Amino acid sequence: MNFANGELGRLRHARWRSNMEVSLEHPAEEIKRLQRCINDLVSLLALPAMWSGSKPYDIVHTLLDSLLRLLDLDFVYVSLTNPVDAAPSETVRVPQSQEQLFRPRELCTFLNRWLGDDPQKRYLQERSHIGDEEVSLASWPLGVQREIGVIVAGSRRADFPRDTEALLLGIAANQALIGLQQGRLLTEQKRVADELDQRVGQRTAELAAANEGLRMEVAERRRAEEALKRSEAFLAEGQRLSLTGSFSWRLDTDEITFSEELYRIFEFDYDAPVMLEQIVARVHPEDIPLLSEKMDLARRNINDHDYAIRLRMPDGRVKYLRTKSYGIRDRDGRLEHVGAIQDATEHRLSEEALAKVSSELAHVARVTSLGALAASIAHEVSQPLSGIITNACTCLRMLAADPPNVDGARETVRRTIRDGNRASEVITRLRALFSKKEATIESVDLNEATREVIALSLSELQRNRVILRTELASDLPVVKGDRVQIQQVILNLLRNASEALSAVDDRPRQLLISTERDEGDRVRLTVQDAGVGFDPQAAERLFEAFYTTKNESMGMGLSVSRSIIENHHGRLWAAPNDGPGATFSFSIPRGPEGVTGARSLGTIRMPAAEDSERAMGDPC
Repeated sequence: MNFANGELGRLRHARWRSNMEVSLEHPAEEIKRLQRCINDLVSLLALPAMWSGSKPYDIVHTLLDSLLRLLDLDFVYVSLTNPVDAAPSETVRVPQSQEQLFRPRELCTFLNRWLGDDPQKRYLQERSHIGDEEVSLASWPLGVQREIGVIVAGSRRADFPRDTEALLLGIAANQALIGLQQGRLLTEQKRVADELDQRVGQRTAELAAANEGLRMEVAERRRAEEALKRSEAFLAEGQRLSLTGSFSWRLDTDEITFSEELYRIFEFDYDAPVMLEQIVARVHPEDIPLLSEKMDLARRNINDHDYAIRLRMPDGRVKYLRTKSYGIRDRDGRLEHVGAIQDATEHRLSEEALAKVSSELAHVARVTSLGALAASIAHEVSQPLSGIITNACTCLRMLAADPPNVDGARETVRRTIRDGNRASEVITRLRALFSKKEATIESVDLNEATREVIALSLSELQRNRVILRTELASDLPVVKGDRVQIQQVILNLLRNASEALSAVDDRPRQLLISTERDEGDRVRLTVQDAGVGFDPQAAERLFEAFYTTKNESMGMGLSVSRSIIENHHGRLWAAPNDGPGATFSFSIPRGPEGVTGARSLGTIRMPAAEDSERAMGDPC
């Protein structure tokens, strides 16, 4: 990529060697860091597809939001010196928590002076003072010599940017450059095409009178065609990087044109024309009805289609595609459908992996404490038993009929046997809860564990319109314990706070999660919300099993959480705020350096429900 040379290359090489030494000492942490980096890379690589057809303003603001969210920056600044169809502009974004430290107008003045006018400065990284704050500044050009603009990221951390942050910022700059260049190329193509048509018309009218003018026009046309070819080459490279191909479909002749990248996505032969039958044969059988519906709408000139579809390749692989298209008419009035198709397979696989992690973490909540066993028995066994009773009564009525409904009774008996087997499987799973498994005690970075839980809960918080702020101590020591169990506690507290905010409509739904050192060589995590709160006299009852203030809750979450914290030799408590809402905190001992041993914390595991269904088989 453009940023991987010069000073940036030497800096990344030095950081790579340093990180290799660290990764050899802590391979598990390095793997997790790389997994987060890969997830962030997937998010950044998906941005150009979101920017397709967007204006520079929308591209810049999406980029700023993404960088602040992914890298936890103190501010990020973008200056566009030559945007598409717009005046030069500069935009700065500061997190709400930093607005008192960094004011946008002062930041813009300082950064303009810091960047200077030398376009050869392709990568800058230094510590500077902005007001009373010392920050690390890093800049990435948008273009070889900042012909599009420049990105500047700032953080009060002395080690900013680390290698993965430099990589992500560089890729973000490259993706933004691709989005802005695509818009420029499309605009330039349209301008060149319009200008070409106008000039060709003028020269044709003057053909009889000016043969010399014709020769000049031919030469001009050749130059324009060369420029158009260069633009198409740039566009093809942008499509390759963003995994997005373009197509056109003439509805009167069914003539289809694919871009080079779309040939690669569908894995068609580049030398052969694309036929409609080929496309239908490549589409997943379950998605053919959807494709047929969209094609029918296109033939009826119903525009603006945006849908997902799958391909089934000859070797059995499945690809996930995102399609956006619309209909136009050429100068002869013929209907043509044009659009873009992005290969979203990697993004889809990442989403599935994230969903699997979320499901596994939620599963821990059901099996962490034996205190939840009674509630599980009551809930799990009551359903099949109720089905057995209902089926038995139905069977009696069928046999008592005149004449008896033997076939119906036989089918009802089968359902009764099935529900009986289900009840038996429930008991088998519940017995498995008593078998103890060894749980690894390891050094846990509470900040890192908290960020992972926030990532899992982010979509739910966004749906509930919750404004989440974090204040994670930078010098926080590690703790010792079972990482998954500690994350389950954080998840319970975060979800409880989110639910407490769901009924709030007269004020912002604000939620703060923070970490800090606690007295006595301990570490504290606090979740503070501005929700409905609770009665101070009921503070201790909140942690009792089956006690709840919610209509649809069993009242086990806080009880299980306290059990986990106490098993880690810690303490979990709650207190009402001075204003609206409540604060939940837990404090656990910090871990000594080099904790790698393992012992049992009484973790228990329940077989998956799908395993039980497969083991059930035919009831008869």
